[in-house]
Amino acid sequence: MAAIVKPFWQSKTLEQMNQEEWESLCDGCGLCCLQKLADAEDADSIYYTRIACKLLDLGTARCSNYPERQKFVPDCIQLKPGDIRSYQWLPQTCAYRMLAEGKPLGPWHPLVCGDENAVHAAGISQLGRMLSETEVAEEEWENHLIFRC
Repeated sequence: MAAIVKPFWQSKTLEQMNQEEWESLCDGCGLCCLQKLADAEDADSIYYTRIACKLLDLGTARCSNYPERQKFVPDCIQLKPGDIRSYQWLPQTCAYRMLAEGKPLGPWHPLVCGDENAVHAAGISQLGRMLSETEVAEEEWENHLIFRC
C-alpha cells in the first residue's frame, strides 16, 4: 500500500521550508505591495489603500523587479519565516499568515488549485483596481482606503 504524501506546506513548518518552497507560498495577490496607513488614534489599526508600490506591475500584481526591489525601495520588507507572526499587517488571506496561524491555504492558492490566476478570479487581489504611487500624491492616499487589517 502506498503512503500518502502530504504537500510541503502541510508537512513542514515555515522555518523548515527551503527558499523555493517559501517563495512558492506567495499567491501573487500583490496586497502586501499596497501602501498602508496607520490610524493616528489607534496604532493597532492599519488601513490598506489601493495605491501600489512603484515597482508593482499593475497588470500582473507582481513585483517588476523582485530580485533588486530593496535597492529601489529600501523600506520594502523581506518576509522571513522567523518574523512572519509579527507582521499583523498581512492580509487575512496571505498564505504566510494563514500557515503561521495553523490555517489551510485558500482554494484560490496556486499550490492548491494549480492556477496562478485563481487569486484574481476569486477577487482576493486588487488586480485592475490599483493605482501606482507615482500617479497619486501621498496626501491623497487616504482617499483610496480599501480595507482595515
